[in-house]
Amino acid sequence: MERFAGGCSCGDIRIVASGRPYRVGLCHCLDCRKHHGALFHASAIFPQEAVTIEGEPRGYAGRFFCPRCGSPVLARTGDEVEVNLGSLDAPDQFTPTYESAAKPGCRRFRWRGAMSAIARAAGAQRPEAGCGGDTQASQGTAPHAASRCNLLLRAIGSREWAVEKPS
Repeated sequence: MERFAGGCSCGDIRIVASGRPYRVGLCHCLDCRKHHGALFHASAIFPQEAVTIEGEPRGYAGRFFCPRCGSPVLARTGDEVEVNLGSLDAPDQFTPTYESAAKPGCRRFRWRGAMSAIARAAGAQRPEAGCGGDTQASQGTAPHAASRCNLLLRAIGSREWAVEKPS
């Protein structure tokens, strides 16, 4: 059976989810944005019995975090556990297959699609490729590494979101 491990920043809370999740998705609701301090949240939803927790997380409104470092790690809704993808040791193990906009306050921000288009046009395989998070790019060994980063930075400062392919 597959196991997916993760935890908080300081290591006081560790989680292990066994088996495949029911679903993996993004949520744009106001609750998720406020709780995570981000514009959207990504999670993998597992049955409650598939998730084990080491340590003693604190909770607020069904969301659980480390009382020492404050890292949000999971949420519980009914008999399901939402494991925050960012809390996993290898967060790229899952690909979201849906986006939730079911609650009031849900909305995708207009520029999100523009950022994806810019990254694709720049030849990035991942949204962060070409900037500090990509090892090849930061070492200058990826094709057009500097061009991709410059294109992304230029586009972020541009109101028109003009996209040019690097030559």
